[in-house]
Amino acid sequence: MAAPSDIMGRYRLDGRLGAGGMSTVFLATDMVLERQVAVKLLAEHLAEDEDFVARFRREALAAARLQHPNIVQVFDSGEDPDSQRHFIVMEYVDGPSCADLLRDEKQLDVDGAVRIVRDACHGLDYAHRAGVVHRDVKPGNLLLVQETGATKLADFGIAKAAEQTRLTQVGAVLGTAAYLSPEQAQGHEAGPPSDIYSLGVCAYQFLTGKLPHEYASLTELALKQIEHSVEPVSVHRPDVPPELDRAICICLARDPADRYPSTVEMARALDAGLQGRVTEETRHLASRAGPEDTAGTRALADVTAATQALRTRRDAPAPSRPGPARAPAAPDRRGEGRSKRKRGLGGFLALLAVLMAAVAITLALLAANDNGGGGGGVDPVSRNGVQQQIDGLKQFLREHQR
Repeated sequence: MAAPSDIMGRYRLDGRLGAGGMSTVFLATDMVLERQVAVKLLAEHLAEDEDFVARFRREALAAARLQHPNIVQVFDSGEDPDSQRHFIVMEYVDGPSCADLLRDEKQLDVDGAVRIVRDACHGLDYAHRAGVVHRDVKPGNLLLVQETGATKLADFGIAKAAEQTRLTQVGAVLGTAAYLSPEQAQGHEAGPPSDIYSLGVCAYQFLTGKLPHEYASLTELALKQIEHSVEPVSVHRPDVPPELDRAICICLARDPADRYPSTVEMARALDAGLQGRVTEETRHLASRAGPEDTAGTRALADVTAATQALRTRRDAPAPSRPGPARAPAAPDRRGEGRSKRKRGLGGFLALLAVLMAAVAITLALLAANDNGGGGGGVDPVSRNGVQQQIDGLKQFLREHQR
């Protein structure tokens, strides 16, 4: 069905700004207040999902209560009686999104990237103190005001309303899954630390032009989130101060408890890092991070050097010995072979367990985000079921590595 020409007899739709799996956004004119606004029309098939509509109304109301310079203001929402389309009327931001900037520039300058993320931190802090978690922080939801350069967060509440509803196409999931925190990917409730992780992914991408985990499928992404640490920003962008690099890595910690306790602390750490300083919170979190944590990437150079030394020693030819000393060599090699086989089996089992857990997480992601149109989708997977599979695999791994 074609979009209506106006909504509620008040908002005249002047042109389309963009479209996604859940909605289409139009530039519109508020004919009462004589100002430009953005009108988001929800996809027609969503009106058939009563649970979604109820959640959407609650979250739109919560988002409308957020009034902050770094948050896109929600003015109105409801259902147009003529077209029966659900809508949101928002502040129109006359400027590009950060996704537009990345598409055009690939990388952002260091000062500009920190300024964008710092603004987003202040908007998120205000929302978190009001009990609202964004859940979908990504470059496309970070809008820049043309005149002032300020950053505004858009789409508060939409991700919450979409939970447990199969809405978007797999391609859309593949594009946005990289910004999901590990706990979200595993089906846990998103909280402020989840927004910090997502914003950390944005910061990393702004500076490097790359995602922390490059991937071609959801399975590969889930596997890398579990198994791989994140390369330091400086590997791709040597001009980034190491203190700023460290602050971003802390935002990307796997464990929510190892990230900054608030977006205010995150903003302070990024500002300090830009100036070559380290905050107390950064020092504290970096000191307690485990070697497997992404924050531990600050020691990557030392680890690499140690690895190279090990390889050198391992690959070096064994020193020759006099004839008599060679007699016990055969049993020693047999024992070493058994040890290697045992280690190889343990490594294989570890890889198998991680891969199976990654597949389970992928199923959860697809079940939460696949298209509601039916046909070819993945059946919903319960969050408890996914976690039970992961816990069972961990136990299996422990038992078979002894």
